[in-house]
Amino acid sequence: MAVETAARQPLLLTRIADAREWVSRERRAGCRIGLVPTMGALHAGHGSLAARARSECDRVVATVFVNPTQFAPHEDFQRYPRTLAADLTLLGGIGVDMVFAPDAGEMYRGGATHAGTGAGASGVAATSVIPSTVAATLEGECRPGHFAGVATVVLKLFHIVPADVAYFGAKDYQQTLVLRRMVEDLDVPIRIEVCPTIRESDGLAMSSRNRYLSPEERERALSLSRGLAAAERAFAAGERSAAVLEQLARRELELAGAGPIDYVALADPETLDRPQRAGDRAVLLIAARVGGTRLIDNRMLQ
Repeated sequence: MAVETAARQPLLLTRIADAREWVSRERRAGCRIGLVPTMGALHAGHGSLAARARSECDRVVATVFVNPTQFAPHEDFQRYPRTLAADLTLLGGIGVDMVFAPDAGEMYRGGATHAGTGAGASGVAATSVIPSTVAATLEGECRPGHFAGVATVVLKLFHIVPADVAYFGAKDYQQTLVLRRMVEDLDVPIRIEVCPTIRESDGLAMSSRNRYLSPEERERALSLSRGLAAAERAFAAGERSAAVLEQLARRELELAGAGPIDYVALADPETLDRPQRAGDRAVLLIAARVGGTRLIDNRMLQ
């Protein structure tokens, strides 16, 4: 008779010194380490990153930390969902070995503030990373200081958990460019692996913030993926005008009543420069509010 057993819970560590010691021990044993940085409130998209790491690495570490330095004062830091018990269950079911879940006092022992309001070069902490120029546009314009906070906390995590590979989702497309450039410029010996966006069956990109949406708002949120799909069809049919492709996507948002719209932007996939006409490959990125929830999505056109 088959006996069902509960999924093994990953080891939970909350102190930097303990996490470093665990990783050092596994590396000395010759293990290849995969890292999945998250802010918690995990869903199947995060699960796909952990599963990819599990398939490619000997040991898998996930981090759960709601990073205050990437939130502006008016954003949802206090409201951001915190579901550590459920996160541990999900990660344990995938086979994650260790979860590092520090509090803000552990990560920023010298203190930290919301993005754009503290001391230091980029206004997030006493010492922080100034990201490359790819961070200046789109999200960088809408959320000043955001990418400085992201780059700083990810670099700290890379030092605490010196993995071989770190896994990120393509939904946060601009973030992946920022982090890839940081790793290259600062000679960080970690490979960045960007994994496909995971979507609900109706096309909505999975996001921890989707839980904020009411049923009516969730229906309107589908306009983001519909807009990207409309532009993708036009691109496949030969349309290369950036203005036309952007307007096709924007029209879906407007018809659904989504907004305000922060941007609908066709850009170069590596630099995020904004051409008037697309080449053989471009990325279309959207950021818009649905009700009180800000959502982002993107689609590679090629």
